Amino acid sequence: MARSALLNVMVQAALKAGKSLGRDFGEVQNLQVSVKGPGDFVSTADRKAEKIVKEELLKARPTYGFLGEESEEIKGTDGAHRWIVDPLDGTTNFLHGIPAFAVSIALERNGEIVAAVVFNPATDELYTAERGGGAFLNDRRLRVAARRALSDCVIGCGVPALGKRNHGKFLVELRHVMGEVAGIRRLGSPTLDLAYVAAGRFDGFWEAELAPWDMAAGILLIREAGGFATDWDGGATMLESGTIVAGNEIIHKALIEVVKRPVPAK
Repeated sequence: MARSALLNVMVQAALKAGKSLGRDFGEVQNLQVSVKGPGDFVSTADRKAEKIVKEELLKARPTYGFLGEESEEIKGTDGAHRWIVDPLDGTTNFLHGIPAFAVSIALERNGEIVAAVVFNPATDELYTAERGGGAFLNDRRLRVAARRALSDCVIGCGVPALGKRNHGKFLVELRHVMGEVAGIRRLGSPTLDLAYVAAGRFDGFWEAELAPWDMAAGILLIREAGGFATDWDGGATMLESGTIVAGNEIIHKALIEVVKRPVPAK
């Protein structure tokens, strides 16, 4: 596949940060770990990876803004472009030696995601997409799954961690979805969950209370793989609302209806 100069910059930044994470993975017992909040850990590996990504991206495009999980937002001087970065999505997996984590980089132009890179250094899987150019996994073209009935589907989700709100609300959603689908999976990395939808591994995905860096790259991957990714009302406020539902056209619509199903009266 042919990549633009911008996508090449993003890929190189992700691979360089991934190499650093790969060296630290498996050595988690020796990492200096601090608690950022209940169930939300941040390690030296997080900060080091974000520093690498930020330096690579801003060196190539110094006028662009930068929004990352581990540092203050930088407002770009050009006013149109912003990098949205999660240097280590799936930190808890990483710290437990579970090989489901990723570097996520998205480029936003005038409010639209136009390029995306997701890299899991533990599996050497590189997901890329550019608006209008398709989505790829290690240069293989991706398409979302074509299943048309929820009863045949495996659906990904996020589970609220310790300290998060709405545990009871999620359990209601889970009960509703469980009654309609073939199976439910939780990877512990929304970035990879969305990439799995783009790759056709998951038929759909839903989650609430996500940050922009959890979703930005995955949204474009899914759309460029022929799928739909919206907020829970079918709109485009995912980065603002923190909610997302994804799948092919039929499953996306059906999943929204199930997730938003009201709680039965007692």
